[in-house]
Amino acid sequence: MDAIPLWVQIVSLVALVCSSAFFSISETALMALNRHRIKHLARRGSRLAQTTLWLLDHTDRMLSLILIANTLINALITALVTSIAISAFGNNQEVITIATAIVAFFLIVFAEITPKVIGATYPERIALPASYPIKALIFIGRPAIWFVNLFVRGLLSMLRIPTGTGVRDLRLSPDELRSMVVESGNFIPVKHKSILLNLFDLERVTVEDVMTPRSQIEALNLSVPVEEVKHQLTTCYHNKLLVHDGEINKIAGILHVRKAMALLNQVDELTVDHFRELLTPPYYIPPETDLFTQLQYFQENQERLAVIVDEYGEVQGLVTLDDIIEEMVGEFTTSTPGATRADQFDWDKNGECLLEGSVSLRDVNKRLSLDLPVDGPKTLNGLLLELLREIPEAPVCLKISRCVIEIVQVQEQVIKMVKLYQPR
Repeated sequence: MDAIPLWVQIVSLVALVCSSAFFSISETALMALNRHRIKHLARRGSRLAQTTLWLLDHTDRMLSLILIANTLINALITALVTSIAISAFGNNQEVITIATAIVAFFLIVFAEITPKVIGATYPERIALPASYPIKALIFIGRPAIWFVNLFVRGLLSMLRIPTGTGVRDLRLSPDELRSMVVESGNFIPVKHKSILLNLFDLERVTVEDVMTPRSQIEALNLSVPVEEVKHQLTTCYHNKLLVHDGEINKIAGILHVRKAMALLNQVDELTVDHFRELLTPPYYIPPETDLFTQLQYFQENQERLAVIVDEYGEVQGLVTLDDIIEEMVGEFTTSTPGATRADQFDWDKNGECLLEGSVSLRDVNKRLSLDLPVDGPKTLNGLLLELLREIPEAPVCLKISRCVIEIVQVQEQVIKMVKLYQPR
């Protein structure tokens, strides 16, 4: 290399270091890409994204090219620096050792660590424009890549490690999708994020979690005088009512209030039998049915209301299509005036919250950011009675999941009011 001017050697050295840095930064950027976003850009017609996807589908060729090129370039850099050192200081072993150490340091800093950190920080900005030259180099260096991969595949075959040219399986489990939504940051509006997260929970939440409990069901009793039946119809808050004979477990059917109101204007002397003729058969479901399955059942059976019964045939509550929709998008209606809604309670300035014992544990956890157990009883009243194993005499205090709960009022074997104290 004595015939080559020193400035040419230095320029070549800088070019080789830049080339090594290019391959290092490209490799890291390509491996750090969000492949789902690249697929999205490719579907929208981005040529750069389509080329990048091709590289990701042929990872073995891409990595072979980058590693071959980097190895050759680093070898050339070492040889060139050694030549420059010998030309400047003579064939001195100490000089050669120092030159080797310096070139190793520069390669690590400027051709490896720094480019790879930048590539990991801005993968999309770097990988997309770098995909064109890398793909072109793959076709140019195809013979060398094939020759190297021949030995690589043979070695992997001996080690019984399966190989494939395609990209790894990009199918995501529901939990992985949920994590992506949670970590989406400001890319998804808060309301949309909440709806998506609620959708993932539909298979985990049962109808028992969102039902109207038996004690709160607005039902029509046909065993009372007709005048009282008329009064119940004219003062009800729902367009469909559960109808029973005397005891609520003796269900006669479901009554559409609109039809019943029309009957009041058409018939002068009403009897109970007139209302019976308007009844439709009730639709029964077990309490363990998850919301997603029940939503499908409602669609298949063209129903909007279901009666929840336990293993003994006892009525546990009611669930409607609206209940499931509200579980997905949030509450948008109140069944009866003055009814408690999940968004109508919060911690006050003293870190306290006064609640009815019938409030759902899931609503409490959501609204107050608590972690009360929901795998057993569904209400605060049920949870407290299960833990105490007796009907308490107010006031009683206990601590559950770092939250202090004070029983304020007990009435008719039911905990009516409780006060929660915010965990510190």
